[in-house]
Amino acid sequence: MLNVYGSHFRLLERTLDAQSLRQAVIANNIANADTPKFKRSQVLFEELLRQSLSGTSSHVVGLRTDPRHIYIGKSGLDFKPKIVVDRYSVMNNNENNVDIDAEMALMAKNQLRYNTLI
Repeated sequence: MLNVYGSHFRLLERTLDAQSLRQAVIANNIANADTPKFKRSQVLFEELLRQSLSGTSSHVVGLRTDPRHIYIGKSGLDFKPKIVVDRYSVMNNNENNVDIDAEMALMAKNQLRYNTLI
């Protein structure tokens, strides 16, 4: 039987939330493709998840020998996706850095991931 409150379900839920946020950020980038001096944003999630699961993040976690035990320190899922703005690159003469073709490809990739997770 699937435990809908277990850590796997929470991980799936966090991943879906990150994909939804990424879709909104990409849509915002596309909507502002012709806006002068607009700087594109991106969502960091997979990198944070990888760091959290590999133990390379900077927090200490207690050992849980039973799923009913209380977390000591931060759990591996106590992070949120981060929105990062690329302020330094320039793509167009108007100092905008949105590449519409790249953003459309990212949107299609994100939509496929989201549909797969659903």
